[in-house]
Amino acid sequence: MAKLVFVTGGVLSGIGKGVVAASIGKLFQMRGYRVDMIKMDPYLNVDPGTLNPIEHGEVFVCEEAWRFEPVDGFQLTIAEIDQDFGTYERFLDVNMHPSNNITSGQVYLSVILRERKGDFLGRTIQVIPHVTDEIKRRIWAVVERSRPDVLVVEVGGTVGDIEAMPFLEAIRQIRLERPGDTALVHVTLVPYLETVGQQKTKPTQHSVKMLQSMGLQPDVIVGRAKDFLAEDVRRKISLYCNVPLEAVISDPDLDTVYELPLLFEEQGLGAYLVRKLGLDKVRPVEERLREWYKVVRMFKEYRDVVRIAMPGKYTMIYDSYISINEALRHAAAHLGLKAEIVFLDSSRYEEDPGLLDEELSRVDGVLLTPGFGSRGVEGMIMAAAYAIEHDVPFLGICFGAQLLFVAFARHVMRLKGANTTEVDPHTPHPVVDLLPEQKAVKNKGGTMRLAAHPVKLVKGTKLHGAYGLDLVYERFRHRYHIMWSYAEKARNYGLVVSATDPSGRIINGIELADKRWIVGVQFHPEFKSRPNRPSPPYLAFVRAAYEYKRKRS
Repeated sequence: MAKLVFVTGGVLSGIGKGVVAASIGKLFQMRGYRVDMIKMDPYLNVDPGTLNPIEHGEVFVCEEAWRFEPVDGFQLTIAEIDQDFGTYERFLDVNMHPSNNITSGQVYLSVILRERKGDFLGRTIQVIPHVTDEIKRRIWAVVERSRPDVLVVEVGGTVGDIEAMPFLEAIRQIRLERPGDTALVHVTLVPYLETVGQQKTKPTQHSVKMLQSMGLQPDVIVGRAKDFLAEDVRRKISLYCNVPLEAVISDPDLDTVYELPLLFEEQGLGAYLVRKLGLDKVRPVEERLREWYKVVRMFKEYRDVVRIAMPGKYTMIYDSYISINEALRHAAAHLGLKAEIVFLDSSRYEEDPGLLDEELSRVDGVLLTPGFGSRGVEGMIMAAAYAIEHDVPFLGICFGAQLLFVAFARHVMRLKGANTTEVDPHTPHPVVDLLPEQKAVKNKGGTMRLAAHPVKLVKGTKLHGAYGLDLVYERFRHRYHIMWSYAEKARNYGLVVSATDPSGRIINGIELADKRWIVGVQFHPEFKSRPNRPSPPYLAFVRAAYEYKRKRS
């Protein structure tokens, strides 16, 4: 049976539990253990697919879709999962399964539908045992499917959240049922108080007391702080939170998140957890450790900086584009560069068009971001038009590729009022419209074109040159697509269709033949980018941006 490591968070959300959980997974992976990961999200959404990125961050897309069947005859398609799975995939270099994201919505839906079906006849349905039993069933289902040596389970939100309590209770029960086979890691904030010049432990103490009140005693406390935890602070946390001193671990600010597993290893966390779980591989495999040191060194040692502008709708929260951010950093690191990302609120260009030249003239490349809806769209189209006019290296992702085509139709083909029907259903030139199979869709959750699909690349194009392959598989998340009828006309103006689906029915990539490097893709290559294996389109884009910088210099 698998060993289980549970990761909870305290004090406040957004302190990096996902990176801590992925780093712990990496510690076991470095020792040759097979690792899988679960994220339990307490929100009542069935999946995060309908959530606004401003509220919850990026929606990550899996390689495969999952048929979630809470009861026989009732199915939902799930491929959209929590953004932390992107972190897991990048650290462990594996493809996560959608069923590894367990939400309260899935759990309660399963229990309620089973009650309606009659599975619980004669019984009163309660959080304990019925909801907690369903949570445990889902955990063991992952163990049964992937057969890991170690399963790392992250609990979303913060200890004390009402909706998270059934998950914590399920963990308490598992720890009772499986003595010696589990470990609990609690991640808390250790703030630095400027007025007294000290790191303060009281928030951590309160958080642990709340955890203890639910029958959970942490085995490890990871202190998230700007700097390493002072020795007296570690001793205080150890004493008041009832954990050994060696199990109080620092999680300071780092140049790159990929350094965290090495930092944990240096503090002895890997060896401590191995002993705690009764495993035998105390030391990591030297070759795997060296490989990760090499990855980290690549991110920390760079010869120059490349500035990439990201105009978009959700730029007020950087996590909205976390996979794109990381894909740019991966590509830059492999070129000996550091990606400096400039987040730009596209709605500001609509209010003050003069900002466009002021901001985009200072960057080496423009990446037009994914999104939904009409807010800020005109500003994004203006950014694409600027790149076309000034021949700035450009990469449009999904919605960004569609708006590149809108900008091309308006400013090159001179089709006044051209638009996507998502923004303007009455446009005289619907250059972007719904996929035929999407026109009858009423329910919005889990009904887009999702997961990995084959992409046929056209030889002689920039996109084919980036991959060096005729056929690739990339992940999709869209309802709308570029219309062939307008793409055919656009060919007379220098637009090239560089990728389609194998049937040739759906346009998956476009580019401009007479420009330096202006490409749009309907898919999301960032979801498959890894620190040791960057996404080909991102690598080609960053290379073009740096060449543009050198030429301008």
